[in-house]
Amino acid sequence: MTVFVNESGPRDAPGVVLLHGLSTSGWMWREQAAALVGDLHVLIPDLPGHGLSNDHPWVSLSDTVRVVADVIASRTPSGRAHVVGLSLGGYVAARLAADVPEVVESAIVSGVNVLPFPHPAVMRFAGRVMAPFATSTPVLRANARTLRVPEEDFQAYRASARTMAKGTIGRVTGDVMAFRVPAAAGASPCRLLAVAGGDENELIIRSLPELAAGFASGSARIAPGTGHAWNGEAPELFTAMIRAHIADAPLPEGLRAID
Repeated sequence: MTVFVNESGPRDAPGVVLLHGLSTSGWMWREQAAALVGDLHVLIPDLPGHGLSNDHPWVSLSDTVRVVADVIASRTPSGRAHVVGLSLGGYVAARLAADVPEVVESAIVSGVNVLPFPHPAVMRFAGRVMAPFATSTPVLRANARTLRVPEEDFQAYRASARTMAKGTIGRVTGDVMAFRVPAAAGASPCRLLAVAGGDENELIIRSLPELAAGFASGSARIAPGTGHAWNGEAPELFTAMIRAHIADAPLPEGLRAID
């Protein structure tokens, strides 16, 4: 499967792959892309079912991991890259670091839950009921407020949500609700940073040490005062975190350690 990839920066520089969230596309990384492109090879795919890849359906999380691994192997000289994922992109990045570590130099995953959801049957039923209204402006406005999508990003967020392939939300939701620390994580040599905004959902905050402990070289941090889509709320801090993690250097002081 071929997906759309926005590629920029010097091809012989270290590669970094930025993976977007559900109902968005590569546009959400514009702040990070602009700051990283000078000395890094930046690859921003639109994931299956999203954006300019909406003609390629989301089949499963495993299938998307394979697709992203193929992007890295085919578009970087070394066949390896640093991977950064937020929300849905974080789930993809975590599985990629665990299951295909040969293509991953390091990974940052933000906004990922690895704990059981309360009342999953009720959540699935509510999801089916709400599905026909998921891309209406009032629902998207409510979601944007919950995710703390900056107001200047709302039009792009709404446009991305409305271009998603039919059925994407339901299939992705099933994959995300079943997600746990990948079985292969403990054997992976990848450095993984699990991070979240300090005002995130409680399950995601509680997942940070669980996910970090699942990897031999895992660590966890919180970005205080930010929410789910904190790459847009605190773009300079998010970018500084990416650069530090790529260099295996101390992380920015704006991030707080978590046990």
